[in-house]
Amino acid sequence: MVWERATLVACAAVLIGSVPDPTIAQEPDRPRRAVVAEYEGIIHPVAAEFVEESIARADTAGSDVLVLVLRTPGGLLESTRAIVSRMIAARTPIVVFVAPSGARAASAGFLIALAADVAAMAPGTHIGAAHPVSGTEQKVDETMSKKAASDAAAYARTLAEARKRNVVLAAEAVTESRAFTDVEALGASPPLIDVVARDVDELLKKLDGRRVARFDGREVILHTKGLSIERIQMTTRQRLLSAIAHPQIAYLLLTLGMLGLTVELWSPGAIFPGVAGGLCLLLAFFAFQILPMNTTGLLLVLFGLALLILELKVTSFGVLGIGGTASLLFGSLMLTREVPGIRVGYGVILPTVLAVSAIVLTLGRLALVAQRAPSVTGVESLIGQRGRSITSIGPGDLGQVGVHGEIWRATSRDPIGPGAPVRVASVDGLTVLVEPVLSNGGDDV
Repeated sequence: MVWERATLVACAAVLIGSVPDPTIAQEPDRPRRAVVAEYEGIIHPVAAEFVEESIARADTAGSDVLVLVLRTPGGLLESTRAIVSRMIAARTPIVVFVAPSGARAASAGFLIALAADVAAMAPGTHIGAAHPVSGTEQKVDETMSKKAASDAAAYARTLAEARKRNVVLAAEAVTESRAFTDVEALGASPPLIDVVARDVDELLKKLDGRRVARFDGREVILHTKGLSIERIQMTTRQRLLSAIAHPQIAYLLLTLGMLGLTVELWSPGAIFPGVAGGLCLLLAFFAFQILPMNTTGLLLVLFGLALLILELKVTSFGVLGIGGTASLLFGSLMLTREVPGIRVGYGVILPTVLAVSAIVLTLGRLALVAQRAPSVTGVESLIGQRGRSITSIGPGDLGQVGVHGEIWRATSRDPIGPGAPVRVASVDGLTVLVEPVLSNGGDDV
């Protein structure tokens, strides 16, 4: 009896253990996937929006991992902090992969890579050079420069320490503008990155089974083998805005916009220059809302254009033209604040300034010549024309003259006989005032 009872108890225990506990939520079956988002360009608000949307997409879909393939020369610190904050708060483990070979993640890209759960690089890539630069083209005093560098270095150390990466090298990338190849970054002790892989497929294979420490201290094990890959791309709107937000494109849009409006003011009714110029200016002002802009630089550009226009109206022997060109040049240099690696270079500014100055002056000269040219239509076209008197004409007497094959009623201050050459001095309604011509060469009858 004792053995039978023991056997029944054991069987009951086995049956009870095999029944799922209804208080424990069972994880539903879901497809295992890796979300891959690729971004190339400047780090600005549009880039931050794209990265944040990619993280939200991965979190919502319950993805196993998010791979951000990054190529950037740098960008704005505020946008970088927004991206890093969103990465830290993400539920999905995030891998920042600098790829393909030959790419870089400099300045702001370096900080984003430091903040990732896994930092990876392709062979032949480099990261670093994260020293902060001035927000304007003006020289910053040494104290402010040190404060900015110290703040950025502390930020880099915080990210590196939380991710168990090389804190010293992370700080040197900021304070000394050091850059590191994939070999140097992985070979450091402790390393700056975690993995070197040729592409995303090899990266996922190497990450399978890796234990990753999240920013809050939790540890997760990545299971990346056999994951289906979902690729996310920027929307058409984001691609367009990202292209416009490049400093060189924004500068060209500004100059073309001002040129178009200037041409429209010179020749009202042309329509196309005004429409195109207004559109370019609106796009340029949108770009300057995204990019830091120097107000003094913008005012100098506008002042330079005004001087070039005044050169056409005021006799200054070239002083206004030279001053306008110089103002355009210095304003262009100061216009877009320097973003690391993407400042508007002299190769763009000099040809643009010279071309705008030449176009404005040339079009202005043509407009003035056209305004000063004698009229070729209407009664005003008769003034200065030569003809021949048909009847005698005297002071206070009306006669007739032939001009351009037409017979006009005429009067004169001097007596003129029939058949004498005359020149039209003025027109009053249908009567012309003529004067005698001593030579009959070029008479127009």
